[in-house]
Amino acid sequence: MLFFRREAWFPALAGLACFTFTPAAHALSLDDAVLAELNYARAHPAEYARELRRDPDASEDRAALEEAIDFLERQRPLGPLEGDRRIATAARQHSRAQAASGSVGHGSAGGLGRRLQENGVWAGLSAENISYGNDTATGVIRQLIIDSGVPSRGHRRNIFSASYQLAGVACGPHPTYDVMCVIDFAGALAQR
Repeated sequence: MLFFRREAWFPALAGLACFTFTPAAHALSLDDAVLAELNYARAHPAEYARELRRDPDASEDRAALEEAIDFLERQRPLGPLEGDRRIATAARQHSRAQAASGSVGHGSAGGLGRRLQENGVWAGLSAENISYGNDTATGVIRQLIIDSGVPSRGHRRNIFSASYQLAGVACGPHPTYDVMCVIDFAGALAQR
């Protein structure tokens, strides 16, 4: 079971954030914790930069880490993405397919749009982030913000895009990396 450290993000608990919680009383699924961590980073990029600077991982690409910190220090705060069960279902379809096949990546061109439409979401804009090998919400979002090995820093751009309003997260097993998390984003929604 994984525990989440950003209790203040839950409106019902916002007034209680100054109290210490026992972890078992506030356990979240990894899916929920990843979305909450993503929204925390969007709302508090400068604080996230301080956390990255305070706790560098020796295995991380130092240049990518410093670039991420510089980006976060300049990034304006953004509102939260709303979790959407239909988008989470589309993410879960991809997670399950990769768990069965052992494959990695985003799949065929148009695959995300097709999965979203199959689940009743017609999005003018959509994107997908996938993290492999991280079993904590902080590890997942940290990996995607630092985005080492991705020259375009596309995962970071997706997280900090103001164009998306909804997101869905699905984490699950992966035969090579043990765990994976798919985050699907949607914006410019068409009513059907």
